[in-house]
Order: sequence, then structure tokens, then C-alpha cells
Amino acid sequence: MALRIHAHYIGAMLSAADQRRHTRIGLGLAALIVGAWLVLHVYSVFFHPWTTAGLLAAPLLVAVICWLNVGLFIVAHDAMHGSLAPGRPALNKAVGRLTLLLYAGFWMDRLAPKHWDHHRHVGTGRDPDFSEDHPTRFGPWYLQFMRRYFGWREFAVLAVVVWSYILILGARPEAVLLFWGLPAILSSVQLFYFGTYLPHRHEEEEFADHHRARSNDYGWLASLLTCFHFGYHREHHISPATPWWQLPRRRRELRELRQA
Repeated sequence: MALRIHAHYIGAMLSAADQRRHTRIGLGLAALIVGAWLVLHVYSVFFHPWTTAGLLAAPLLVAVICWLNVGLFIVAHDAMHGSLAPGRPALNKAVGRLTLLLYAGFWMDRLAPKHWDHHRHVGTGRDPDFSEDHPTRFGPWYLQFMRRYFGWREFAVLAVVVWSYILILGARPEAVLLFWGLPAILSSVQLFYFGTYLPHRHEEEEFADHHRARSNDYGWLASLLTCFHFGYHREHHISPATPWWQLPRRRRELRELRQA
């Protein structure tokens, strides 16, 4: 079955001029994220010096690559919703497929339908992102989440790349592990914690509505650094066509509506 991009509300909400503007901004930010990731990925895996100074700089390099990994997924996430390039499904597919492949060997055609199921059945047994068995426990929920999304196909893709890096391109195994493997794992934890666990976990206070999602109260910079504003998660579920870079604005608008 051909992959269909979900263009939630975009045709109705945006004029042609606004669609072009959103596309320019979305693709521009995506290019910055992908470009920065590629530069740091190649540098760190193949050229970063294993000197004292290089090892001291390694934690910062890992942290930045981890953050850019999160950015790769967020770009793909917007592509799944059709908000990366409104009205241009083929372009959304192409960019989404590229960024998911770079992120962790994921195939968008397999992952996107699961994400749409998350929106349709959020917080229920039919939600692939949710754990009915562990709705309050981070560790078991995270492991269940990863088993649902990271399978043998993804493992095979990454294994081929890793061995190609080491055996054909001459990368040091420890560099591949430190600057690719570790940021990939850490970014999955970061995405899950700020974008799934905190917004959807069960607490004593009930969810505000059927979206079954909460948002954090972080300021703009903390929100950007933790998860590219994906922590404004209730706003995302209310308005899934809103791209990541507009979620702070959507949050302000919804607050003003509630206060009116």
C-alpha cells in the first residue's frame, strides 16, 4: 500500500502563500538540521582526534549530535503530518524517508501508520506508543516502546552501515560506538521521555480532554533544547498540522483562547 501523508487541516487553514512560506521555513530548518548532523557525524566518526583534548571535547560533541538526532526525527515527524511542506506530499515523503533513515535506519512507510494510530487511539490499548501494562513506569514502558519500533530490519540496516564504516572506510570502532551509537541511544531516550512518557503518563490528575496529553511548562529555549518544542505535546495533539517551529506560537494562541 502506498504511503499517504496526513495533511491535517493544512488545506483548509493555510492560503497558497502561507503554504509556500511554511515550506520555505520548514525546508530551511530541515536543511540546517540535516547539514549540521552530517558534518558532525562525518567529522566525529572519521576525523575527531583521540587526544586528551579530543576526549575532553567528546561529551559536548556527543550532546550536540544527540540533539541533532532528535531534530532529524522531529523533521520526519512533521513530514508524516504533511506540515513540513504543506500541500506537497511527495516532498514530505522524500524528506521524511531521508531523515528517518539517517536517524536510525527507520522506514517511514512502516513507522508513519503506527504514528497515525497513536493519534487516533491515544492512550489506549490500540496506541502503539502507549503501555497499558506500565502507564506510570519509565523503564518498562521505554523498553516496550523500542521493541515495537526497532526491529530486525532496522538492526540489519545499522549493522551493514557500521561494518561498512569500520571495514571499508576505516573508521575506528570506538569512534562509531561513541559518536554514532551512543547519541542514537541517548536521543531515543530523550525523545521518549519528553515526547511520549511525560505527555502521556498516568498521574493523579486526570487529562484535560480526549487528547490524553499534557504539555511541559518550559520556556522557549528549554523547550527547544529538550525536544524541539515537542514537549508542547497537548498543542501538537490539538493541532497536528502545526510544524514544530510554530508550536510555541500555537501554545500562546490556545492559552489566549482559554483566557478569553
